Amino acid sequence: MIPAMPAVAAHRGPRRSAHPALRFGQLAAMGVVTGLILIAGVWASWGTAQHVMLSKGREQGTIAVRSCSGDVCTGPYTPVSPGSKARSHVVIDQSVAVEKGRTYTVTVKPGSDEVVRSGPAGLLYAWVPLGGALLLASVVVAGGLRQARAAWLMAGAGLALLTATFLVL
Repeated sequence: MIPAMPAVAAHRGPRRSAHPALRFGQLAAMGVVTGLILIAGVWASWGTAQHVMLSKGREQGTIAVRSCSGDVCTGPYTPVSPGSKARSHVVIDQSVAVEKGRTYTVTVKPGSDEVVRSGPAGLLYAWVPLGGALLLASVVVAGGLRQARAAWLMAGAGLALLTATFLVL
């Protein structure tokens, strides 16, 4: 090698790096994962939330919880809305939101004797899966997408929803 020549061999043009392609692949994959987590949270919440949010024309009333066994509680249903009929036995899922001996406002699921809690407590409780999904997705957004501000907003929204539900119940 001649001392005046650079240590690099002949110039072969611009060097291409795989880094931008890998970064794009990572962003795409994490974006898909985030989207799936949020869609799953909405899907899990919507099963109950639709009965609480879209209650116009549905039977509304109260349930006096008399007995609980397994993961369901039962009791008589007293109608409040016009056209609703009284029932001696309706079923509500037992959870932290239902206790034996208490009375709750409910909406009847169409075509069944199943009821879900209504009002602010029922609405917030229905969206709890979305709150959990927001918290989980915020970790993916912060780590995989490197979007700290968006992650903090998602985590804050999820935490606010879960905290409000806890306080109302």
